[in-house]
Amino acid sequence: MEPMLATPAPQVGALPRGPAWAYEVKWDGVRALADTTGTALRLWSRNERDVTPAYPELAGLASVPAAVLDGEIVLLAGGVPSFAALAERMHVRDARRAAALARRQPVSYLVFDVLRLDGVDLTDRSYDERRDVLGRLALPEHVQLSPTYPDGDDLWQVTREHGLEGVVAKRRTSTYQAGRRSADWVKSAHVRTRTAVVGGWREESTGTGRLGALMLGAYDEHGALRFLGRAGSGLTGPVAQDLGRLLTARGSSPFDDEVPALDARGARWCDPLVVVDTRYLNRTPDGRLRQPVIRGIRTDAAAADPWEQP
Repeated sequence: MEPMLATPAPQVGALPRGPAWAYEVKWDGVRALADTTGTALRLWSRNERDVTPAYPELAGLASVPAAVLDGEIVLLAGGVPSFAALAERMHVRDARRAAALARRQPVSYLVFDVLRLDGVDLTDRSYDERRDVLGRLALPEHVQLSPTYPDGDDLWQVTREHGLEGVVAKRRTSTYQAGRRSADWVKSAHVRTRTAVVGGWREESTGTGRLGALMLGAYDEHGALRFLGRAGSGLTGPVAQDLGRLLTARGSSPFDDEVPALDARGARWCDPLVVVDTRYLNRTPDGRLRQPVIRGIRTDAAAADPWEQP
């Protein structure tokens, strides 16, 4: 099963208001469904990839009977969730390394919805009903209930002051629409982030052979890969090393629109298979990202967020 997705607010902070809506913190982590309907716990990423081995400290979720929970895996750094800190954990599959990382800096699973419990499908029930069920569950170590709030404006201010990512507004009467991006959930972030496909790279100008910049893109509604811009910030340490192993060279640009000559100069093209998470200031009128920073590689998303008109 794929998770329900939120629709971006039309403007930053422009969340729906009124008693028909509940508000939650938008956590900066990895979305995961926790499934205990089989013989063992399975943690499924947004693209239905099994990520259970990466997070052994969440094994206690198996105590929730015949359930499917929806939540966010986060790792705290300086008291707030940090995607950059979590990036090292996302790709781990070796059990011994995962256990060592879990002991050193355990993640938390912030659960905000329940799709099934005791074998009963709850997706057709309202958000308020599902949250009521969720609030009565006994949750294990490293698992917490993500709280709800009645006032979106207050929560927007508090999340900004505490360096949290943003806010999600959820219609209280809404059902759980698996795999859909629904207007019943509306999200807004203080800092703009998005996933993007890597379509090429450039080496550092110093001649070291190291990655200096990535050529980023996203697919539009017609399936065409559109150029989003060039990003060099954030390409350090393990991120750069992992990208060097994952990028597969090709002879021509994978982008369906023309890459500006300034960006294309010295570029090496690659198959658009690797997805990265970026933070950026805003977008230009033609859709390019301003001041993008690479935050990490996404293995939980099979394709980038849609290009969309800025």
